[in-house]
Amino acid sequence: MKKLSVLLAACMLVGTLAGCGEKAPATSTPDVSTPSTSTPDVSTPVVDVTFEGPILLTSGGQSADYQMINSVMGKLEMDVTMNNLATSADLEGVETLVVVLGGSSKGLGAAGIDADGELARLDELLVAADAADISILVMHTGGEARRGDLSDKFIGPILPFADLAVIVETGDKDGLMAGICTDESIPTKMLTGMADLSTALPEIFA
Repeated sequence: MKKLSVLLAACMLVGTLAGCGEKAPATSTPDVSTPSTSTPDVSTPVVDVTFEGPILLTSGGQSADYQMINSVMGKLEMDVTMNNLATSADLEGVETLVVVLGGSSKGLGAAGIDADGELARLDELLVAADAADISILVMHTGGEARRGDLSDKFIGPILPFADLAVIVETGDKDGLMAGICTDESIPTKMLTGMADLSTALPEIFA
């Protein structure tokens, strides 16, 4: 009887081992620990977008950056009119509206306008330009120094109007502007510095 019990136990052990050995080949188990190399590129789109003059250049926050852009455009003999307090009344005959982002409390004071008033001006201007099918180029060229609470107050409301965004990359280390451009499918041209403008602007304006 003891021998029979031992024999039965042995049979049961063999059966158990045989069952444990029936495993699917290791290659059939998907490897989820390594990211797929086919992950789609979700970076900000960069496409061939061109604009033409006449150009109306204005500030988006009253920093001095728009004056620097005007200087570069002047040296390139571009057809540009600068008006830091432009409204929809100034859009007649304009093909491209350029808004240079960057808040400056000193600049706002000199212009006799506060941040909320500046935002209201820009909203009226941009809505009118969009309705008139005027191309809108939004630029942020002041780099890291032109970021902070005041400048950021203008970035969120203004950037989504852009047909193209031109950004000096040191001003977007936190990815705020790149994120907006990705979410809004705004073509973007990233620059390493202001010096790149003399090459970038002729490429943008056909």
